[in-house]
Amino acid sequence: MSHTTLQKKKLVARISRLKGQMEAVERALEAERPCGEILQLLASIRGALTGLTGEVLDDHLREHVLNAADDAARAEAVEEISEVLRTYIR
Repeated sequence: MSHTTLQKKKLVARISRLKGQMEAVERALEAERPCGEILQLLASIRGALTGLTGEVLDDHLREHVLNAADDAARAEAVEEISEVLRTYIR
């Protein structure tokens, strides 16, 4: 069973909180709140998304690299991480 399946409830809860944070930005914009307030909301979203990404990445490393069935599976997992990191740092 995949680590994301095992952690599904926790990950979905984090996504729900992110949705709520995005809706707070929308409400702040609609209410013409000060830009500093909106920037703080956006910074919170970025932190939450970074935390979620880190959690899934950590689980991926442990499940598919550290506990890989064989060297081929390990190499595939490393390549997946490498592709994600290239995209992430652009």
